[in-house]
Amino acid sequence: MAPTKTILRALAGETLPTPPIWMMRQAGRYLPEYRATRAQAGDFLSLCYNSDLAAEVTLQPIRRYGFDAAILFADILLLPQALGLDLWFETGEGPQMSTVTTMDGLAKLKHADAIHEKLAPVYETVRILSRELPAETTLIGFAGAPWTVASYMIAGHGTSDQGPAHRLKAENRAVFDGIIDRLVDATVEYLSMQVLAGAEVVKIFDSWAGTLQGDDFATYALEPARKITASLKARHPGLPVIAFPRGAAERFAGVHAATGADCVALDDGVDAAWAAEHVQKDGCVQGNLASSHMVTGGQPLINEARRVVEAFSKGPHIFNLGHGITPGADPANVQLMIDTVRGG
Repeated sequence: MAPTKTILRALAGETLPTPPIWMMRQAGRYLPEYRATRAQAGDFLSLCYNSDLAAEVTLQPIRRYGFDAAILFADILLLPQALGLDLWFETGEGPQMSTVTTMDGLAKLKHADAIHEKLAPVYETVRILSRELPAETTLIGFAGAPWTVASYMIAGHGTSDQGPAHRLKAENRAVFDGIIDRLVDATVEYLSMQVLAGAEVVKIFDSWAGTLQGDDFATYALEPARKITASLKARHPGLPVIAFPRGAAERFAGVHAATGADCVALDDGVDAAWAAEHVQKDGCVQGNLASSHMVTGGQPLINEARRVVEAFSKGPHIFNLGHGITPGADPANVQLMIDTVRGG
């Protein structure tokens, strides 16, 4: 049976007269209702693991804006925490976690099928959302890609250049490959459980793929995404997968074929017209308005949103930002973006 939800139709390869729209980090600090709910939860991790409140913040932008999709509210680092690492958040510094840099540390990680007890609240959030979302709204599950998640596991925090992960890759490839392999297996388990709980689409976020150079991009960005996608599609035939190797630049060309993904999400570092010619020819694309327009608004936002829509109008397209919306965004600019995309 052909899908009826607009995002599922685009993912199936249909060119629609108006592209469906959602927004990365659409549940977040730019919304006053999110800030109120986070205060109620007490801290970020408590919000992630409180199924009722995580569902609430996921639903807030759907109620306010009527996006065509909701994306599960969670964090990419919940998975390594479920594998046995300590995770906490420092105010002003972001996530901090214990590290894995040796074979002994790798051996102490839990196996992929042992993650589900810790992540059970996330699956419950998905079940709540699958019941409460409007019938026309697609539910997207997600996970971080192995390279991006590994970069945090190795450094213990976010880094500007993923230097610690690159050094471990160069100095102890056996440990590094072991971390990637464990994450591939665990990510399949994690996303599969999200699908069983009600997610209709999954997205793999490789936020730091752009720092992989040469053959490493194929080995550690494309190949893990291919393995995850193939395993998920074997378990859940027909499941749409979105791949997002952020920072890939001209290497976005060919990602559909290399990963098996149904859709390639584009950052705003590539021109939409170029991407229409070199990436969209292979399937659905998502993107790619610069998130800075959500802060500045005005006619430039309108002009650029129209340019993106026009550039991708001859093929399957899901309108989105090129990266997540930032905390300083004006909610009114989000509405202006939606009105522009839907109204011309």
